[in-house]
Amino acid sequence: MPRKNQDNRSAERLEKFRQILQRKAAMLIVTQDHPDPDAIGAAVALRKVVNTLAKVPCSIAHGGTVGRAENRALVRYLGLNLRPCRELDFSKFDLIAMVDTQPGTGNNPLPEDYAPDIVFDHHPARKASREVPFADIRPRYGATVTILLEYLRAAGITPDPPLATAMLYAIRSDTQDLGREACQADVDAMAYLLGLANWRMLSGIQRGSLPRTYFLLLDEGLKNACFYGPALVTTLGEVDNPDMIAEIADLLLREDETTWTMCMGIFEGTLRISLRTRQEGARADRIIRRIVARRGTGGGHALYAGGQIPLADRPKTKRARLMDTLRARFLKAIGQDARSAQKLLAPRPDKMDGPS
Repeated sequence: MPRKNQDNRSAERLEKFRQILQRKAAMLIVTQDHPDPDAIGAAVALRKVVNTLAKVPCSIAHGGTVGRAENRALVRYLGLNLRPCRELDFSKFDLIAMVDTQPGTGNNPLPEDYAPDIVFDHHPARKASREVPFADIRPRYGATVTILLEYLRAAGITPDPPLATAMLYAIRSDTQDLGREACQADVDAMAYLLGLANWRMLSGIQRGSLPRTYFLLLDEGLKNACFYGPALVTTLGEVDNPDMIAEIADLLLREDETTWTMCMGIFEGTLRISLRTRQEGARADRIIRRIVARRGTGGGHALYAGGQIPLADRPKTKRARLMDTLRARFLKAIGQDARSAQKLLAPRPDKMDGPS
């Protein structure tokens, strides 16, 4: 789209958004339960737009934890006070916005008896989002912050270094440095933010310190990982950091002959699943929904997706059987034989003892 036409469209959207804000006293911005850099950056960018356009105070809330070391470093750098939703009275807010998530996805803490007034997201649109008064959902965009940057620029707002750094890191993280599901708008946004970001802080965020438990979980994930043709599947059992499930799925996809990865783990009574792929034409978002079926919720993008299934009080034996069932569904969906398992860390034939 030519820049002039894009600017006109952004200005129209900004004016509609401004009207939503009129005569409002307080906004709650809801992210995913466990916000990633895109959710964090989009929430802070939205707060900046709202504060500038209408001087409406905003609170940013989530329902879980910020587990990944880089994400915690980002929150500290921004000086961000993320509010746990369980501590909030939703009736105190006359506007509710959602960023990088939507109603009905199962990965955010918005109570069922509350509907959002505003949604910004880059995941495929949900049915419930059609009823939202103001929804800007662009599935072809690689990051939600790219959408919010257009609003900032249309409003004549130049992001300060902390916000620019957060938004730049969000795009780099969600698109893997523009190598995964990025569009021209993400490229343009990244180029614009490069000159505004604090590179020293960006480096510090990316090199966030890691606790010993990180390496213990990494060891467990690697030891449990099995090849099924071009797929690597692993389990983590109970985790205290749900982001680790996605992080290990990302890591395993770097194995040179692997085109699919699946990692499962249990966090606070919920089984969480992460899928990753680099297979051309694949649809991880559709496969995750087939895997969880009516047991839970799932969604994502063509190359990466996640799901969750409440476990209630299932005993360990039933949890293990559920993981076996989900593994079998995944392998069937990608056309692989569940009986062909081979350990990732199996000894190499040329290193085994015995006669040659």
